[in-house]
This record gives sequence, structure tokens and C-alpha cells, in this order.
Amino acid sequence: MRRAHILFLAVLALGLVVRGEPHMAGGDSAERPAVEQAVDSIDMVLGSANPHLAPSERRRIARAVIRSSERHSLDPQLVTAIILVESSARPWALSKSGAVGLMQVMPHMAALLDLGGNLTTIENNIEAGCWILADNIRRLGEDDGISAYFWGSDIRGVAYLDRVRAARATVQRLARS
Repeated sequence: MRRAHILFLAVLALGLVVRGEPHMAGGDSAERPAVEQAVDSIDMVLGSANPHLAPSERRRIARAVIRSSERHSLDPQLVTAIILVESSARPWALSKSGAVGLMQVMPHMAALLDLGGNLTTIENNIEAGCWILADNIRRLGEDDGISAYFWGSDIRGVAYLDRVRAARATVQRLARS
């Protein structure tokens, strides 16, 4: 696991303990796994962004964010920020250009992956979005990689990058509160 992920999970764990929230699993004396604490934090952010999501949907999205972020060596807070900017945490989002789901993935991009099932499912959409984002960042660096997530190879400004940075700052602030 990358240092950034470990730090993210540790900060979330510290924030939950400091706030006095339960940090024990099921009344057990074992500490709650850091992953579940990260899921709780993302769940809270998603609920703030989209109060229409059912609790089970928020948990499912949060778990998919953690799983795909780790698989692609991405910061889960960045992935959550992309979801907020792209779809306002609406799994059913569909753009005029044909992008679908939480991460607004274009079907032709997802066709490059061997996803079992539908691109509109939460898990497949987040997996495809993370794959695209991670590839962009690997090739172009973080800022241009984030911009290319929206613009493709013809980056035409920093407005999208600025929106993602603002959303990421909000995710980080909410995770600390």
C-alpha cells in the first residue's frame, strides 16, 4: 500500500478517535480496521453531496472507491473528489456526450477494459474511472492527468482541475471534522 494511502487511513482513524466516535468493531476489543474508517468517511462525504443516496448505496460506493483507489495507487480522496465534480455522487448520471455513472466514463474508454458486466454499475464505473485517471496521472503527472480526465489529450484550461482541487479540499475538510 502506498504511503499516501496509509497516511490517509491513519488520519481518518485519528480523526474518528479524537471526535469520540466508536472505533471498535461490533463491540469487540479489536480496533476497527482502517479501511472501514475510510469507508465511513467517504460515506459521510457522499451523504453530504447527495442526500438522495440510500445508506447502502453510499457504503457500496465508498467501498468501491477504496478498492479501486488501492488497486490503481490513487488517493481515495482524489477519486471521491472526481465523483463529486463529475456526477455530484449520482450513480445514474448520464451526460449529453454519453458519459455514464459516478465517474462519467465514456463507454468507448471502458471498452478497453475487460469489465464483467455493465459500465453503469457502481463497481465497474469506479474501476473504469480509476483506471483512466491512474493512466493519465502516470503518463502526464497529477495536475495534467486530472485535467486530461475531463479534456482528454487536448487540455484547454485549468477550470476542471480547480474544481477537482476545491472538491478534494472539501473531502479532506469533511474527513477531518
